[in-house]
Amino acid sequence: MKDALSAAEARRMALAAQGLAGARPSAPTIRHVRRELARMHVLQIDSVNVFARSHYVPLLSRLGPYDTGLLDRLVLTPSARGPEFVEYLAHEATFVPVADWPLWRFRMDAMRAKHGGEGSWFAANTDTVSWVRAELAERGPLRPAEIERDLPASRGPWWGWDDVKRALEMLWRFGEVAIAGRSGFERRYGLAEQVIPAEHLARSLPHEDAIVELVRRAARASGVATAADLADYHRLRDRRAVHTALDRLVAEGELAPVAVRGWERGGRAVPAWRHRDAVLPRRIDRATVLTPFDPVVWFRERAERMFGFAYRIEIYTPAERRRFGYYSLPLLVGDRIVGRADLKAERATSTLRVQSAWWEPGAASPEVAERAAAALRDAAHWQGLESLSVSDWGDAADDLARVLDAPRHGHPGALRATAD
Repeated sequence: MKDALSAAEARRMALAAQGLAGARPSAPTIRHVRRELARMHVLQIDSVNVFARSHYVPLLSRLGPYDTGLLDRLVLTPSARGPEFVEYLAHEATFVPVADWPLWRFRMDAMRAKHGGEGSWFAANTDTVSWVRAELAERGPLRPAEIERDLPASRGPWWGWDDVKRALEMLWRFGEVAIAGRSGFERRYGLAEQVIPAEHLARSLPHEDAIVELVRRAARASGVATAADLADYHRLRDRRAVHTALDRLVAEGELAPVAVRGWERGGRAVPAWRHRDAVLPRRIDRATVLTPFDPVVWFRERAERMFGFAYRIEIYTPAERRRFGYYSLPLLVGDRIVGRADLKAERATSTLRVQSAWWEPGAASPEVAERAAAALRDAAHWQGLESLSVSDWGDAADDLARVLDAPRHGHPGALRATAD
């Protein structure tokens, strides 16, 4: 096992660990979907749907255009045998294997200690909480709209629908309630014993062992990583516990320290570790879009260190102050992030609108433009869109429009101003 890596080798190793090396399957199946979910361990959920909801996009990046119904079958519609995946705060809100429920008990307990103790909203609203528990116990898993219709008329002025939603969310964070799939994209909440199989609900895992397991998984999914990278993968706040886990995994031979040239802070090398199963491809031959919530880029510090890619999501930035667009997606070509494109699926005209497109410094070339355009064609095909249109916003827009031979449209901000 090499004890030193170049920055390029670290990038290739990290992308391979995330399933972004090698050939994509010609016809992705549910087996391929399961494999990639197992590789990532967690799949972050986001409701923004201007192009596609975020949890669908990592599988596009890894498998190419695939049937999103395969993922829906696994994570949204539990079978008669029970769910294979459930939702929990394993990074932000994520899909995780139902068998991992005991792994998150330490976080559920911490949530209860922080948000459920004396003086908390939860403690001050026991009537609401008890009524929600009773509704779920009597009626089974329910969508919020179904609970809303049954609000008692005699509830008085002291609690209402927002309180019910808050109670559901608190109970979910504390592990008393689990998500029993979704209808449309609306969650169905049930008591944990109604959703989680008894063998998983009853199993316990010591806190220290849970942290070691999560660091192990993060290291395997990262290939090579710093302690901060590994902590962020599952949002582990106790850095001392992370380092204790690292020491244990090094002693067991699962991780080894490695120096990565170019990974410095304040003139000093940042300590890093390589997982024993990490492979180092000679090259990465992949061209695809990434979601901002892909594990490859979701930790901004790692994205900047690994790819020199600075990303800030701009959906909450006023339109006139956006630098790159509402919801720009990183463009991966080979082992580099070469640019970003703000995509919008316009269903009425069956068009993928490239609202803006930008190159990273020094990335533009005819070959890169060809490959980035191919990634956009893949994205359009995956969404069932027949054509592409490219705006005039961004230094990559002309290059991509030329390669795509696509019609043009105006700067989306200018269009909004005209409409106003």
